[in-house]
Amino acid sequence: MATWVALDAMGGDFAPQATVEAAYLAVKEYEDLGVYLVGKEDLLSPLLKKKKHKRIKLVSASQIVAMDEAPIAALRNKPDSSLRKAFDLVKEGKARAIVSAGNSGAVLVTALFVLGRLKGVSRPAIATILPTMKGYAVMIDSGANVDCKPHHLLQFAYMGSVFAARILNIEKPKVGLLSIGEEGGKGNTLVKQAHNLLKQSSLNYFGNIEGRDIYRGDVEVIVCDGFVGNVCLKLSEGLAETLMAMMAQEIRKHKLAMLGFAFAKPALARFKKHIDWRERGGAPLLGVNGVVIISHGRSDAKALKNALGTACGFVKQKITEKIGEALEELASSKLGQVNEK
Repeated sequence: MATWVALDAMGGDFAPQATVEAAYLAVKEYEDLGVYLVGKEDLLSPLLKKKKHKRIKLVSASQIVAMDEAPIAALRNKPDSSLRKAFDLVKEGKARAIVSAGNSGAVLVTALFVLGRLKGVSRPAIATILPTMKGYAVMIDSGANVDCKPHHLLQFAYMGSVFAARILNIEKPKVGLLSIGEEGGKGNTLVKQAHNLLKQSSLNYFGNIEGRDIYRGDVEVIVCDGFVGNVCLKLSEGLAETLMAMMAQEIRKHKLAMLGFAFAKPALARFKKHIDWRERGGAPLLGVNGVVIISHGRSDAKALKNALGTACGFVKQKITEKIGEALEELASSKLGQVNEK
């Protein structure tokens, strides 16, 4: 039986061409996946004529949420948007997950309004998988919450640990708190207080880590507020792209370097795949009552295809249910009764 995923076909810089192509590629690659393409019928129908498939269904939506549109305004004024209709499919049980490369703020607000939060969750958070020297790690939060309290970071750590255990297959993932020093007494007030909470938790808490430690792989869960996480994420993306471009420039300058590149090409291809964000397709919004994948606005068909596959995999791994169990357990503990003032 197919797992159906709702795709916001009008979201992203390259929609709807990229979203239609992504749906077609996804159902061809994943035999147990079905895709609801949600968007303007007059724009999608001509594209679907060339990409027909029994596991692709068109759901009409007359409105589009712009990338720069205020999230609350979009929720109030565009009830028939492709984003809202995609979320409604999940709420109604017709789809098991949603993927969108559209306005990320609108995705967050709509997810909270339509799906709601899991019991015990104060703030949903975005979890981003990062490559490291030893495999992969998850950074949480990477953009959903710019202002946090210590107990929010504690919840992020629990959600990130469940995610790392289920998706990265790490039995007891080590949790690191991103700070300006390894010592527990360093950092701002938020970090210091969160450090004390994490020390008292049942998690495998490694301690504070610095920015230079993110990619070493000593920890599998990196906890921070969304402001810091998003800056780290965008810096990492820009640095990776710049280094690859600079390397290509230098290689082209020298004939011997070109020869060496020919021998190193397979290794470089594997390296590029390891760090390419398109291979994962998107980042999950954890803590809401459903599987929500937020893709980069620049996502092409390959990235969105992978995001659809990722969403299907999260449904099978019962990520939402497992996070709900972990947060309910935390909420019922003494540590979960932290004053939210």
